[in-house]
Order: sequence, then structure tokens, then C-alpha cells
Amino acid sequence: MSLNSILGSAVSGLAAAQAGLKSVSNNIANVGVSGYARETVNLTTGVVSGQVSGVVVGEPSRVADRFLEANVYRRAGDYGRAEVTSGYLDRLQSLLGQPGAASGLPARLDAISSAAVAMTGSQSSAQTVAVFTSDVQDAIDSMQQLTTDVDGLRGDVESEVGYSVDKINSLLKRIHDLNSTVAQATGLGKNVGGAADQRMTAIEELSGLIAVNVREQPDGRVSIETANGGVLLDKRLRQLNYPNSGLGASQPIYPTIEIRFAEDSGAMGAATGEKLDSAAVGGKLGGLLDLRDRTLPAFSEQMGVLFSGLSEALNSVSNAGSTVPPPASLDGRQTGLVGGDRLGFTGAATFAVTKADGTLVAKTAIDFDAMPAGATIDDMVAAINAGLGGAGTATFTDGKLSIKANGSGNGVVVAQNETKPSARAGVGVSQYFGLNDIVRSDSSTLVPSGLATGDAHGFATGETAQIVLRDASGRALTSYTLTPSAGGTVGDLVAELNASPIGDFGDFSLDDRGRMRFEPKGALSGATLSVPSDSTDRFGTGRGFSAMLGLTGASSGLGDAQVRPEVLASPGKLPLARFQDSAAVGAKALGAGDTRGATAFVDKLAASLDLGKDGTTTIERFSSLLLGRAGLEASQAEGNLLDAAARRDDAVNRRDSFSGVNIDEELSMMVILQNSYSAAARVISTASEMYDTLLNMV
Repeated sequence: MSLNSILGSAVSGLAAAQAGLKSVSNNIANVGVSGYARETVNLTTGVVSGQVSGVVVGEPSRVADRFLEANVYRRAGDYGRAEVTSGYLDRLQSLLGQPGAASGLPARLDAISSAAVAMTGSQSSAQTVAVFTSDVQDAIDSMQQLTTDVDGLRGDVESEVGYSVDKINSLLKRIHDLNSTVAQATGLGKNVGGAADQRMTAIEELSGLIAVNVREQPDGRVSIETANGGVLLDKRLRQLNYPNSGLGASQPIYPTIEIRFAEDSGAMGAATGEKLDSAAVGGKLGGLLDLRDRTLPAFSEQMGVLFSGLSEALNSVSNAGSTVPPPASLDGRQTGLVGGDRLGFTGAATFAVTKADGTLVAKTAIDFDAMPAGATIDDMVAAINAGLGGAGTATFTDGKLSIKANGSGNGVVVAQNETKPSARAGVGVSQYFGLNDIVRSDSSTLVPSGLATGDAHGFATGETAQIVLRDASGRALTSYTLTPSAGGTVGDLVAELNASPIGDFGDFSLDDRGRMRFEPKGALSGATLSVPSDSTDRFGTGRGFSAMLGLTGASSGLGDAQVRPEVLASPGKLPLARFQDSAAVGAKALGAGDTRGATAFVDKLAASLDLGKDGTTTIERFSSLLLGRAGLEASQAEGNLLDAAARRDDAVNRRDSFSGVNIDEELSMMVILQNSYSAAARVISTASEMYDTLLNMV
């Protein structure tokens, strides 16, 4: 080997040692920096004309394992979803209050039962009655406040959805720019360490917001897809388009998030046809969508069911009783019916007029079973007027039944027959029309409609109701706009819905109380329906498809419900007395101090109620299950967060133990490189001495 070859090999050794020392010093400078992957220098044997000639120093390369990095991305997505879910469910739990707190909803419901018991033991004094009615109003206020608070939470979630979409867009653009830098450096054979580290950090942050699959490309770029295969980034940038971004308001339904092509500047272009519309997208965004579209609406819907059960129980008792003296008139609520509608009542009821002291003036017992098969509401009104013989007058106008006593000081009483009480949709005639309710709501009938498939639906052409079906994850499976034709029946509505796209996922039917039901197919257990918009109006009464057929609990009327103001203002107007059906005209039919109504409140509040799709149960049990389920979900979410955090930290530790900087290893490598540098220097020194010897010989 010539002296020149020896010197060349030694110089290349010096260069290799210097490059190694530079890489080691860079690693040591970044020790403990999150996301930094250590570098190593690539060395190859130099060969010239078939002869080994030192080493060739290449560009430094990152020490990274794509599988460990992919695991970090996956765990970051799990953590992002668990964190946001736990945070909001904890806020929901705080709204419900501590178990046993006097201000909590369970305590307020218990207070109603306790106040009812107190009325039975005190001859229903004005004080105990006032406590009872106030407790009912407090419970309604508590349910309304909870619903308002949940709507506020949903608005906060919606705000975070908008912010998350904006953050995802900025990260996608940043990764796209870094992709170009890495691809350019890779093509030129340059070091890509810095840009690749920054890109990895950005992808890790992105994966916490949305679950992604990352694939490395031969040119150094990465392509990114959503968990369900939607492309977010390849050689062309995409951006998420969300019309509601930053709106932050609770709405019946929200637009989907579209994936659009975008220019390098971030300006959006045409839609790709792919959408993000459910919790299946994973990450923080998936958790937010699940909360917004499933968890929080489901709680509000169940709160509506709870109110429906409570109001039906209380009104059942109040409509079976009367005040002493009885009111001069009984004015019902909006039923959504018209005079020509099928009567539909079975059993019997008594309509009476009494004096202020309870002396019977006139009465008529109407046996609905004995009326003609085609009897209508107008026929019932005519029968009442004929039976009372001028002592009282019944009218049915704009969907409301009213009965007025004629004669100064006289009052009206409606009582159930003791042996075969009247019933339509499972409630008595007085309760069905809301003649003597304790709880009122202007937006709801508060009782099932009792409509049958052969009854006219009463909606006009052009009126519509939008229905959306979501699976258990909150993803919108399909939607349908119901468009009734004038003159059709309720059965036609059922048939139209079963023939709609929603009918592919389950079956619609009408139960025996006139409530529309949807039974999802087995594979779609947990699917739910919502009615975000409804312009239908039955015969101009103001009651639409949602209110009449009760497809969801959102039409319960909780929003504007209240105890009748006159009952709150005057405890004596709570109907607690019971009409003596056997009393003859001129005899006492009502008596002061009658506490049978108070006892009936106690019994009814403890009895099981038909809550439709939610089964038959007591108010106490349903409320306990509802609030207990909320607490359980919050506890599970907290546990999931701890697990997700542990798994994420483990994944990061595994990645960093492979790719991160170990100061001891780097110092050891520095010693080796220093020795290598010294050895190369000694070779150069020896070669130099050999040159001097040769020159001296000449």
C-alpha cells in the first residue's frame, strides 16, 4: 500500500471520528427532549480500483422504529378520547350533585312523597298542601335546570368540536409542509432528522385529536388516514370543513364534518366525498362527537321520560279528585284532537254540578261502552250537555274541552266510575283532556294520544317531520323526511316509515296507547331516533307528529312545565276530595276534610307506571337508575382515563427507550470515537515520519 493510500485512509478515519463526535454531541444536547430520536453516522468501506481505501462518511440517520411510533399514535388517540369523555362526564356528575344532597333531584323527588304522606296525617292542612305543591314545583324546576345545564354542556362540547377541527387542519398543513421537506432531503441524500422529528411530534399531537393510520412512503413522506379509511393526507393536502365551527350552541342536529381537498396554502377546494360523522373517528374529536350526539342527548331524553312519568302520576290523582268548593269551570289543555275524532274511551265517568258546600245539583253518568261504535268527541259533549240538563255546559273548541257550571256559586266535578273507570290510552277522561291537572305544559299533551292506525293523522300536504337514526356510537345511519299526504291515516304514517330507509334498520309500530315505537334489528341494539325538525300540525291544533305520537322523550313538555299557578297560590285548590258517585240530587256529594286524595298521591307515587320503551317501573326506581347510570358512566370514564394514560405512557417509554438518548451510551461512544480519532492521528503522524525518512534518503 502506498503512503498516499495510508494517509487517505487515516484522513477518512479522522473525518469519520469527527462526524461521530458531532452526532454524539448533538444527541447529548437533546437528551430528555420529547420526540427527539437519536442520530447515528452511516459509515461504509471505501473501495478504489478494487482496493480498500478508508471509510466513506454518510449523512446521519434517525434511530426510530415505526411500529413503536405507530403504537404511540394509537395510544394517544385512546387517551384523547378518554380524557375528554371523563372531563365532561365529571362535569355532568357535578351538576347532579353529591349523593344524598338536599338540593339533588333524588332528594326533591323523595320530598314529594314525604309531603304526600304528611298530607294524609294532618287532614290536609293548608300548610302541608302548600309544602306538597312547592315540592312538586321544586322537582320540576330541578329537572328543567338539569336539562338546561346539559344543553350548556352540549354547547361547550360543540365549541370544542370546532376548535378541534381547526387544530386538526393546522396540524395536517404542518405535516404536509414537513413531508415536502423530508422528501426533498431524502432525494438529495441529506439528513432528515430535524424535520422528521418535528413531523413525528405533529403526528403524535394529531393522533390525540383523531385516530389515524400512518404509512411511510418510499420518498420519505407519510400518508395519513382516519381509522375508517378516509384519506387525510398523501401527496395532496386535505382539510376538514365544518360549517358550525366555533358556534358553540346546543342544536337538535349538527352538520357532518366533510373532508375536502386543499391547496398547499390551506385554502379548501372540492369535497372528497368522505365525512367524519361519528365517534368512530376516535381521539378527542371522536369523544366529543359521542358526547354531543349520544351521551348528553340520551340523558336529556331520559329526563323527559322521568318528567312524563311524574306528571302522569300526579295528574292521574288530581283529575280523580275535586276541590271543596269545586271550581266554577274545568278548562282542559290542548289535546290535538278535533270534534269529529273517534271518541275511543271505554268504561264510564260521572259529570256533575254541585253547590259550594258539595250538595249535588245535577249529574250524568256516561257509559262509553254503551255509546255507538263510531261515537266522536262531539257525541260525548252532546251527551254531557243532555245529561246535565242545563245545570252545566260542555264545549270542545280548538282541541280543548271545557265544562262550565251554570248558576251562581255552583261548581263542576268529573269523577271516575268506581267499578269500571273510563280510559283512553290508559288514562281517565278528565286526565286525558287535562280538566283538573296539577301539572301543566303548553307544549305537550302530557298523556299518550290513544290514536289508532285507522284514525286520521290530520296533517296537511307540505308539512314534514325529519327523523334521524343513530347507532350506539352516535353515528347517523340514515335520515328520512316524513311527508304525510292530506287525508291519510296514522296507519299510513307507520307504513311510510317502514318503507323508508329507516325501515331497513328496524320496524315501526303503534302501541296500545297510541305511541309510535321503533324496534331496531338485533345487530343495531342501542340505536336511537331523533326528530330535529317538525312542521306538522294536526288539524291546526298546534300539536305535531312528535307531540301526538311520542316517538322520542324530547316531546315530554318539560321545558315549559309548571304546577298550575292557582294551585301554588292557593293550597285549597289542590283537588283532594272524592266525589260520592252514589249521592242523589240534593245530597252531599263532596265533603271538606276528605283526605282520600292525599292517600291516592302516596299510592300512585309508589306504583309502577308504563313508560313506553323504557318499560314499567316506579318513578323512584327510574330516577335512581337514571342518575346511578350517569354516576357509573362517570366512574368508568375516570377508570378508562387512568388506563389510557398508563398505556400511552408505556408506549412512549418503549419508543423513547429505543429511539431516545441514553447519556451513558453516548459518553461511552464518545470515548470510543476519541480513541478512533487518536488512532487515525497516529497513523498520519507515522506516515509523515515515513515521508521525512524517504526525503532524507534522497
